Amino acid sequence: MSNAAPSSRSRGMRDLLPDEMARVRRVEDAFAATCAAWGYSEVRTPVIEPLHLFTSAGTLSPQTLERVYSFLDWDGWSGERVVLRPDSTIPAARMYAERLDGGRVAKLFYRQNVFRFTDDDSAREEWQCGVELIGDTGVAGDVEVTLLALGALAAAGVGPVAVRVSHAGVVRAVLACASLTPEEQAAAYGRLLDGDTTVAADIESRVPQLSAAARLLFEVDGAGSGYVANVRSAFGGAVPALDEALDDLAFVVAALEARGVTPVVQAALARSFEYYSGTVVKFDVGGTRAGVGGRYDELIGLVGGKRVPASGFALYTNALAALAPPPPASDVASVVVVAAAADPRSIAAAHDVAEALRAGGRCVAMTDGGGTDARVLMRQGGGFRVESARGSADCPTLDAVSAALEQLR
Repeated sequence: MSNAAPSSRSRGMRDLLPDEMARVRRVEDAFAATCAAWGYSEVRTPVIEPLHLFTSAGTLSPQTLERVYSFLDWDGWSGERVVLRPDSTIPAARMYAERLDGGRVAKLFYRQNVFRFTDDDSAREEWQCGVELIGDTGVAGDVEVTLLALGALAAAGVGPVAVRVSHAGVVRAVLACASLTPEEQAAAYGRLLDGDTTVAADIESRVPQLSAAARLLFEVDGAGSGYVANVRSAFGGAVPALDEALDDLAFVVAALEARGVTPVVQAALARSFEYYSGTVVKFDVGGTRAGVGGRYDELIGLVGGKRVPASGFALYTNALAALAPPPPASDVASVVVVAAAADPRSIAAAHDVAEALRAGGRCVAMTDGGGTDARVLMRQGGGFRVESARGSADCPTLDAVSAALEQLR
């Protein structure tokens, strides 16, 4: 029987200990460095946003809205319903519409958390590293953000990465051809994500001539440009609205193949069917969901701006931190300075010594938390004694201390 006290931590939330934080920082730092090298700038949006931002013209589905943390932001006798942000792309679209829309391409990245209620003990707070490429960049922008995500994952030491792509317009065109309402289309898309391939049978019952093509699209995943060509051939022009979506999908797949990446193509990938309008990309590492992204050309118009094409992705920081190799051990010597006495003047003098040693590039502590490479003991009458596992030395000056630290490493 365990005698451990029950945790006071909120359900679905987690603590990150120092070794876990080191992995998280490795992922975030690799991501940020990659984004900066690609010409992207960092932003951050508020944790609290108005609820209406996520209900505007169906930016999030009712199923997703059921999972938000909402409360009344009380202001005297009135108040506004607000939420802990359940998504990072929608606030970024709001920020662009309000603050950045100057007719130029915006290349943004963020490192922040989102909150979504769950019925079980799975995470309710998730940290994300994400990118938003906002502006009329066309399908070349979809290729850019996909390769940027792969570059960030490689920089974090995570791989190999499996890439899956789809196009929201492909599914919408076929479902609309079967005369499904937008609500029925969203439900059918959700069934596809849950692995329910009977959607093809539903299409067959409504449009018998699409039977073989629908089964190829909804029941079979294929690799690369060859599969896209097979889908196009199978539909044979029977769904004219499909052509543009397949053209975009073929462009992205061909560009990735030219870069040595052969994606798997499938009908449905991401649950944010509400705002994805074009290419959708998913990244998996060893069966672990690493990230997802896609094109959302209508979203900025839905949250109050004018219509601006955009594409982006989010990587799941905590999952990647568990997959990433541990950070390399620091080659900087860790030193603790011990004051000559416990009086204020001696403590202040010890801090002076520590500050001087830090200026030389060393990690210097004032209290020993373990794991230090050496101790610098200050003497009452002046001078120092340096001690380490490799020996000790008496030093009359700080320069001598620095030299002894190098010799005793």
